[in-house]
Amino acid sequence: MLFTELNLHPSIQKAVATCGYATATPIQAAAIPLAQAGRDLIGSAQTGTGKTAAFIIPALERLVKPGPAGRGPRVLVLTPTRELAIQVADSVARYGRFLRFRYGTIMGGVPYPDQLRMLSQPVDLIVATPGRLIDHLERGRLDLSRVELLVLDEADRMLDMGFTDAVDQIAAATPKARQTLLFTATMDDPMARLAQRLLREPERIAISAATANHDQIEQRLHVTDNLGHKYKLLQHLLEDPAITQAIIFSATKRDADSLARELFQKGYAAAALHGDMTQGARTRTLTNLRRGRVKLLVATDVAARGLDINGISHVINFDLPKAAEDYVHRIGRTGRAGATGIAISFVSPTEAGYLQRIERYTGQRVPVYTIPGLEPVSSLPTGGRGTGKGRRPFVPGGQRRQGAVPKGKGGHQQRGRTER
Repeated sequence: MLFTELNLHPSIQKAVATCGYATATPIQAAAIPLAQAGRDLIGSAQTGTGKTAAFIIPALERLVKPGPAGRGPRVLVLTPTRELAIQVADSVARYGRFLRFRYGTIMGGVPYPDQLRMLSQPVDLIVATPGRLIDHLERGRLDLSRVELLVLDEADRMLDMGFTDAVDQIAAATPKARQTLLFTATMDDPMARLAQRLLREPERIAISAATANHDQIEQRLHVTDNLGHKYKLLQHLLEDPAITQAIIFSATKRDADSLARELFQKGYAAAALHGDMTQGARTRTLTNLRRGRVKLLVATDVAARGLDINGISHVINFDLPKAAEDYVHRIGRTGRAGATGIAISFVSPTEAGYLQRIERYTGQRVPVYTIPGLEPVSSLPTGGRGTGKGRRPFVPGGQRRQGAVPKGKGGHQQRGRTER
């Protein structure tokens, strides 16, 4: 569906066109008309599917029309992390650039004065994290009685982070007649109970992992023996000139700091991003990443959740995530805005169970590659990975090796790769 078929306000249509968007993604095509009609909505979609526009555009459509008098926001968007709040606010600015309205962000880790000045004036839309919003609400600095639309973005992550009571408290401070849009990557029992409490006869839209537009991301797997083997593989992969910018995922904050420091000492433009950093440090790191001053971002799952930065050519899972959903979120950091990307994962035999869950969740089997001279001694159990294909030699630059190869997706032949 084309955006021109969605009956958007001319100013919003102009902004969307300025962003270079012509065709709506599946979640946008399904959610925007329902949200415009005032329906409550549950959207199950992974990152990288365009879900932010799926709720920001209807929110802006609502602000075009006159609303009740008052200082409090007419639209409230809750996000689990500060980084995601910043990303959503950036989308508000892009899609609403030709409209007249006031918006702001409320999130922890930043000084209070700017937020207090924003709340002392009329505001139409607020993007917030639950903790700091509760703080302002309990101190009487924020009035949510004017909220017409409540959006819960990445609601599953909010529940995982322990914000269930905070979300309930915030929703209770808004009018019962409000419209509510809930977006989540997963729909388990706790999420279903939250939806039952907060939404009224919601429409349900599910964009499965298989249709999450990850076809433009090439996935690769390297079997590793130990930590030292991982470092050697990473060093070799980083010599690939095709890596313009990469996000390297680690399991812990300490590991992110350690790996970023080691890469920086080896001459790479590397930096860490995790939840223990101050907001100022996180903002500087992301700014440097966007400006190309940081080439390698070593991040944890929570810190990188919701990052929407074009130009990330590679994602490298230095540590394989335990949750299959996190794998999909991670690889969705590359291959954005119509570009292609490469996602490389390191996996040891002890992590074979994680890999099995990931492949079962995505419905895709990740091909195993080897690097001549860095072949693993270990091997993965074949019991959960279906019929095995031979390992493929890989070299940065992608030189193809001629010869008989197995058939891949769609029946076409996949050529192996060798090192020069």
